[in-house]
Amino acid sequence: MKIIQPMNNKKEPKVIGIGSVMFFSENPKATREWYAKNLNMNVSDWGATFESRNIDNPDQLESMQWCPTKVGSDYFAPSEKPFMINYRVQNIEGLIEQLKANGVTIIGDLIDHEYGKFAHILDEDGNKIELWEPAE
Repeated sequence: MKIIQPMNNKKEPKVIGIGSVMFFSENPKATREWYAKNLNMNVSDWGATFESRNIDNPDQLESMQWCPTKVGSDYFAPSEKPFMINYRVQNIEGLIEQLKANGVTIIGDLIDHEYGKFAHILDEDGNKIELWEPAE
């Protein structure tokens, strides 16, 4: 059986996991401390990191971030919701093109950081969603 690769050698543009869950807290430091004390979560100033193995590539370590965010932060804007979910994606550029074609609201430009590429969109309910393609 011959496997035919896409001409652009890019992976299918899609969500492949959850990268982080962020939510508003009146006092993020106290919230982190409560979770550390009562649920034995290993927290830092950024929240907590949960590591797992990629089911298709067990040698690859992945992480999900849990992060209380100060109420009033504009990071979730323009959404008025008290939370934001970050989805781990593959082929973020292709996904953005699909989203544009589907009429999805894209917020800002693609952001390229040392730890990956990020884009922000709004879903049908006005929730801001962060898309993240981790750096190789």
